[in-house]
Amino acid sequence: MKQIFFVISLVICSVVSAQVKIKSKAPSARTIFAIEKLRNVIRELKLDKNKHSILLTLEPNEKKEGFTIETKNSNTYITGNDATGVLYGCLAFADHLKATKKFPVTYSFSDAPEMVLRGACIGVQKPYYLPGRNVYEYPYTPETFPWFYDKKLWIQYLDSMVANRMNSLYLWNGHPFASLVKLKDYPYAVEVDEATFKKNEEIYRFLTTEADKRGIWVIQMFYNIIVSKPFAEHHKIKTQERERPIIPLIADYTRKSIAAFVEKYPNVGLMVCLGEAMEGVGKDDIEWFTQTIIPGVKDGLKALNKTEEPPIVLRAHDTDAPAVMRASLPFYKNLYTEAKFNGEALTYARPRGSWAELHQTLSKLGSVQIENVHILANLEPFRYGSPDFIQQSVIGMHEVMGGNGLHLYPQASYWDWPYSADSVKGKRLLQIERDWIWYSAWSRYAWKAKRNREEEIVYWSKQFAAKFGCSEADGRRILTAYEESGEIAPKLLRRFGITDGNRQTLTLGMLMTQLINPFRYGLFTLLYDAEAPEGEMILDYADKQQKGIKHIGETPPQVAKEVVIHGNNAVTAIMEVSRRVTKNKDEFSRIVNDMYCYKAMADHFSNKVNAAVQLLKYKYSGNVSDLELAVPMLEKSVTDYKELAALTAGSYLYANSMQTSQRKIPMRGVDATFKHWTEMVPVFETELKTFKYKIDSLKRNSNAKAQERKPFQQVDAKLNHVPVVLNEGAVIFRDTTFRIKQLAPELKGLNAVQLSFRQQLHQPTEINFYTDKPVKVLVGYFKTQRAAFTTDTVFAKAPELETNASADDYGQAEIKISNAIAIEGMPPVNVHSYSFKAGSHTLKLPKGVCLMLGFVDGAQIIPVYDAMLMTDAKNKNIDWLFE
Repeated sequence: MKQIFFVISLVICSVVSAQVKIKSKAPSARTIFAIEKLRNVIRELKLDKNKHSILLTLEPNEKKEGFTIETKNSNTYITGNDATGVLYGCLAFADHLKATKKFPVTYSFSDAPEMVLRGACIGVQKPYYLPGRNVYEYPYTPETFPWFYDKKLWIQYLDSMVANRMNSLYLWNGHPFASLVKLKDYPYAVEVDEATFKKNEEIYRFLTTEADKRGIWVIQMFYNIIVSKPFAEHHKIKTQERERPIIPLIADYTRKSIAAFVEKYPNVGLMVCLGEAMEGVGKDDIEWFTQTIIPGVKDGLKALNKTEEPPIVLRAHDTDAPAVMRASLPFYKNLYTEAKFNGEALTYARPRGSWAELHQTLSKLGSVQIENVHILANLEPFRYGSPDFIQQSVIGMHEVMGGNGLHLYPQASYWDWPYSADSVKGKRLLQIERDWIWYSAWSRYAWKAKRNREEEIVYWSKQFAAKFGCSEADGRRILTAYEESGEIAPKLLRRFGITDGNRQTLTLGMLMTQLINPFRYGLFTLLYDAEAPEGEMILDYADKQQKGIKHIGETPPQVAKEVVIHGNNAVTAIMEVSRRVTKNKDEFSRIVNDMYCYKAMADHFSNKVNAAVQLLKYKYSGNVSDLELAVPMLEKSVTDYKELAALTAGSYLYANSMQTSQRKIPMRGVDATFKHWTEMVPVFETELKTFKYKIDSLKRNSNAKAQERKPFQQVDAKLNHVPVVLNEGAVIFRDTTFRIKQLAPELKGLNAVQLSFRQQLHQPTEINFYTDKPVKVLVGYFKTQRAAFTTDTVFAKAPELETNASADDYGQAEIKISNAIAIEGMPPVNVHSYSFKAGSHTLKLPKGVCLMLGFVDGAQIIPVYDAMLMTDAKNKNIDWLFE
């Protein structure tokens, strides 16, 4: 194609004889930025002895962001396939100059990224709820987010992104529109005052302009269906309500909000989370995306008289993303999909099963599938940066998942951006500075995944050597510490955890009941079935061991042994370097402390897991001696944990950055409690003391059993539904013959609501009731196996914080009584409890078959246990040993 040349000669500096020339129609802001970066390096190096010309050329090529550098006859030609390619070519040449300290005589280099999108995200959110607001509801204000208005910090962050060749920045917020646009039809919807609104406009334009200079596409994320607080109050509705159907008012408000945003910020992309704040998967998602979201974008384009579609990223979380995409692609082409790589954690480089199948399906739809490294609830707050684990993960993204994009969360403290959890005198540490290797490693392999392992060891050894002023050999030792410690948290969670979600803080440890009876705590089975190599849970291992069945894959004792070795190796490697560090000594000391923390955590888990395996023998033998043999292991685990608490007492402010009631494991984090290891020490000491006491009781009375369970204290609530008394033989649905075969003793005699089986299949269940005193409403959910992101067409989905942020608004997320009811021909039933104050209420349950089991006194303590309505010894409940 014939090219029109427009040559601009820019003298870099009066003392520098090199020149930069641009060969294109006109220099863009991105090209000018590239020249400035190159100019600064030449000036800093004082390369003024030899004349050298640099010619920039833009020649469109299908390899986006690619470039070629050729040097001959004192001329360097940098040719970019697009504007970002020119930028990356200039940066690459600048890196070459910094490495060699001189202009090359001859030089040839070309490169292009493998992943189309390489992005990082920032949560415009907080570790806590704002007064009077719900999850995700955080207006953009200087009081809540002072860092958002800090231009110097934004420049530092954007510069770090372009240095890592990242090209996309995601801003996460529940409902950002009411902080950024005004609507003619809904003027009362704005959530900030006029002065703040103007500040928001200014900083948003500044951010998007500066990002564009660096080849970075800003993507604004939002949840559905959330409306602003003033809008909700004006119309006397809730800001968000998962079970609420799509109503014209909210659809119109959302569509106009999006249209106004697109019109005002046409170069900003959108990322849509269809699930979580609206009712899961189903036709509503398709309707909302195709009849509200996309039309809103098109309305904004029409107002601008533009036809070029801005990109929309569909988040495949709690929604049937393939169905939504198939319905949308015919009339909107610029769509991307995004899904979590390892849930809200980092566990395994090559996911499998239904989790991998979803990603593979999305990657074949004709759009780009983006792999999301999300939250990292098992890594925070300790430093993590294993280049090997990260490289293998990116290779897995390509080879297993079919992904061609990266969406990277901060390594830790996502909810506390821009700060890390470190307790440092003077000022808080910035995440982008503390976790430099996290961003550098992911972006390096997103650019090119399959790099030679030995060459990578040399590369990272040099990086560490330069960072800490030590030899390359010592840099290799620091690398070893990072890579050894980098195996610990992934292995622990994938073999012993309850969930891949942020309701579990792995580094705080786990209760023994969580290890020996994970189903009681809402086990997210995909953690084991998809986000881990084939292997066995503790329960499975103990059962096979007792029955003489062959073990398969990764086993609990194997991992318990391996993590201790990793911890020891990490400490040994880092301590060999400690006296030879000459730069960044304070940070190096913090790394040393983190390696000791990893070791203590590994030792604690190893001893506790071995104790769990040992005491589970009691299920089969009934011998108290099996319990006694577990005591020294459990004692050692407590000692190890005290060491971890001592290491973190003065070095960390918290273990988890989301400090709300959604935190469940090991302890419920209400009002920022149980966020530090020192708070957990008494819990584990009490657990050990209780275990010893129960052993003594068993030895004194060989017939000792768990406490007798009595029926709940019932409350008469006023409601217009047919009751049925819960007993063996009761018909639980009014239009079937299903009868209760067995039920937990606490449920006997309760007045349940006799619902329609067929009606529940087609519409959500609503129970209107009045009570003159606080009550707990007991709801039974059938225990079924679900594949990742799939719809169960029969049974209602139980409250689950992995996919529904409002799943605990009434205290309902936790399973109270597992396997509580046996019904002939139906799955087992788990009981959940919803708490209500006195007054009139509407209990809204999702579409699908479930049970409304009755009303009990609000002060009634609902025990958490497994009713065990089955006969296999594997399912025998021994939680009472610790309670």
